[in-house]
Amino acid sequence: MSNPFFSNCGPFYISEILKLLDISSEIKEKHKVKDIVDLFNAEKGCITFFHSKRYNEIAKKTKASFCITTKNLKDYLPDNCIAIVVDNVLVATSIVTQKFYPNSIEDEYDKSAIDINNTQLKDKVQSGKNVLVGDNVEIGKNCLIGHNTIIERNVKVGDNCKIGSNTILRNSIIKNNVTILDNCVIGKKGFGFFPEKNKNQRYPHIGIVVINENCEIGCGSTIDRGSLSNTEIGKNTFLDNQIHIAHNVKIGENTILAGQVGIAGSTIIGNNVKIGGQAGISGHLRVGNNVEIGGGSGVIKDIPDNAKVMGYPAKSIREFLKDNR
Repeated sequence: MSNPFFSNCGPFYISEILKLLDISSEIKEKHKVKDIVDLFNAEKGCITFFHSKRYNEIAKKTKASFCITTKNLKDYLPDNCIAIVVDNVLVATSIVTQKFYPNSIEDEYDKSAIDINNTQLKDKVQSGKNVLVGDNVEIGKNCLIGHNTIIERNVKVGDNCKIGSNTILRNSIIKNNVTILDNCVIGKKGFGFFPEKNKNQRYPHIGIVVINENCEIGCGSTIDRGSLSNTEIGKNTFLDNQIHIAHNVKIGENTILAGQVGIAGSTIIGNNVKIGGQAGISGHLRVGNNVEIGGGSGVIKDIPDNAKVMGYPAKSIREFLKDNR
């Protein structure tokens, strides 16, 4: 399970899952499914999903026992993985995830949060006025918390961390020596839904946010927790103000993002990357190590290691300058 904070209601017989998806199958009822997990991390006894050829190589190696997929993709799966063929993989995955984790759809305010001065943390943490703390919160040594900040349920904060004023944390692991400036929202659900006739089908988010050591998160930034995997910020990575990191994004170590950068879901950013202000990066992409992306660029395809790009769509700086003389 990606999120150590959500309760898994499984296991379920595979027949229960097939009935939920309105699928007739000859799969024997004795098979039990213990969890729903992404392709890469799934183990025997788990169900996963496979919706794009972009993930062919990962699909070939998955250890999952079952996989929600399409007729065109099912032949990429290994013999150990039984395909469950559906018309819309992501909608079906959403339905199954809700069965395992029924409390993962909504993010209501944390009713368990109380004034930090009424908790065991009051003598351990230096805090401003009107700081609230929810259930299952751990805070390390030498931490500072600003005014009007709410650390909602299910947060672990390491040693020597500084959290600014008017910030909200939930479903997150913050490691040592991290600075989070004012007005940030970290660990809320991501922007995941599917339009269906007159309503939108929400996608459950059972992942967490992990911010590793020595990072800084700028004012007004938002980092969404993952859906079936985690959103992760690598060591010594610095985010400027008003940055949005969507669900499942992975950012490497020693990376710098300037103001108002937006990174869409499930994109992976390498180590030692520099991204200029107001750049936008589409979802499900890979940006290599040592890459530089100019301000205001629009990245819509993978970028290899050591590249320098700029413009929309982003291209090598040499091409960009040649086209804009």
